[in-house]
Amino acid sequence: MILTKPPVVPIGEPKAGEGGYQPLNPRSEVLPAGWNGSGHKALTCDIRIDHDFSLKMRDGTTLYMDIYRPANSDAKVPALICWSPFGKKFNGLMSLKLMTPWNLGVPDDALSGLEKFEAPDPADWVAKGYAIVNVDSRGTGDSEGVMATMGTQEAEDGYDTMEGIAKEPWCNGNIGLAGNSHLAIIQWFIAALRPPSLKAIAPWEGCGDLYREQFGRGGIYAGELFDKLIVKYMLKGRHGMESFQEMWKQHPLSNWWWEDKRPDMKRINIPTYITGTWTNTMHGMGAIRGWLEVDSPHKWLRWHPWQEWYDLWGNPQAKDELMQFFDYFLKGETDNDWDKTPKVRMAVLKFGHSDPLENVVEDDFPMARTDYKKLYLQPENKLSFDAPQQQGLTSYNSESDDDAATFTYTFPQKTQIVGMPKAVLYMSCDDADDMDIYVLIEKLDKDGQPMLNLNIPWKGIPVKSFDEFTREQQTEVVLYKGPCGILRASHRAIDWDRSMHPQLAPPPAQGRGEDPAGDGGQAGHWDLGDGHRV
Repeated sequence: MILTKPPVVPIGEPKAGEGGYQPLNPRSEVLPAGWNGSGHKALTCDIRIDHDFSLKMRDGTTLYMDIYRPANSDAKVPALICWSPFGKKFNGLMSLKLMTPWNLGVPDDALSGLEKFEAPDPADWVAKGYAIVNVDSRGTGDSEGVMATMGTQEAEDGYDTMEGIAKEPWCNGNIGLAGNSHLAIIQWFIAALRPPSLKAIAPWEGCGDLYREQFGRGGIYAGELFDKLIVKYMLKGRHGMESFQEMWKQHPLSNWWWEDKRPDMKRINIPTYITGTWTNTMHGMGAIRGWLEVDSPHKWLRWHPWQEWYDLWGNPQAKDELMQFFDYFLKGETDNDWDKTPKVRMAVLKFGHSDPLENVVEDDFPMARTDYKKLYLQPENKLSFDAPQQQGLTSYNSESDDDAATFTYTFPQKTQIVGMPKAVLYMSCDDADDMDIYVLIEKLDKDGQPMLNLNIPWKGIPVKSFDEFTREQQTEVVLYKGPCGILRASHRAIDWDRSMHPQLAPPPAQGRGEDPAGDGGQAGHWDLGDGHRV
């Protein structure tokens, strides 16, 4: 294997006042109880902030972080490290206004403005006897080095940071990792290195393989959102970043660099509280793989029905449970009944205006009581549980946004479909030697029209129906159509040993094959939803 340096591209430099950035100025200050600098949520206790606290990594690179902890106290406290490249002072209030309609239904008084984007709010946690450490990862803000997104470099930096924080005189030596999306994904990588001071993690919606689940899903580049929004507007640093887009141009098939973006979850052996949701098209499979592979008896999976930022900041149950989990494992409060929390809870979406089902207790996932069924494509664009008696053929214009091959099935009775759907398709195209296939499963209303799911509670927003949405409000952050499978036909071969779906055995006639995408899917089988409900 020849290891080459990954391509590095420039990114915008941080500027004072943009995205909360403040020029480098190591100092400490105390915000008094009642402080309400954001005009939203007031502090209930004094909070000490150590701005631009620095730690050196093993290679000499210096990273900067802000530490929020109890003021005027000699008591040692556990620390929650929140790790990402989005800027340690770019907060939830800014992000909700920038990227969502109606602040996602998150109440105005839910956040203090001290919270890092996609991280817990220090206003809640410091008052309960925790320190929150908001890190500018390598290459972010004034932190030194080239920005390396996920992989071994970030994991080693995380290891070094938490071992440094654990030695601080105010810390009790117990470290946890918390946060959503990037802050969740990095937890898989850091925990797999087994830092001695890391005692528990709570990956809130984090994919587990950046090639197969995000940037190259199905062998098709899917980094446009990252390139056009995240890189352009949110990532700021002085030394450039490793580029997913440029690496894809040079190596569209998995190589050592892409493989380094897949953590070894089987090495994680500490208490782990995982959340996932059907409505996020990137993070679901990571949550499922984490549940299946983390090597600890102390692991929990809560599958909720909401958009991830709403669950993190607007769902009181989520915040209370997260604190209960860390109290148990970082503070030793073993009488708080966390150990009685069901290991697996699922959610079921209903679409339309009906509220989803939450906290459905199950013995395991995939659910042992699942009755697996096969639906077959039939003439006249129907689906049936009966195998077809004759061959059929259908076609569509792939260059038209309004054309597709569609097949429908009407359930004669109330049915819940919960799990990981699969599709097996036989297709051809006379005009090309490859195809990009997208398979969407939708729920239809009584008139045969596709239904939508609202990813946040109806009660928290000003509109009362989908008809009232403006075009700008019709975003995937708040609307979900159903699970989507993606595959480039030339990537259809499989490595059966990496399949996560034991309910589907390999066809005897096909045997085993190579897996150019390394996606562990099934030959001719499209992974439809990364665990979505249909």
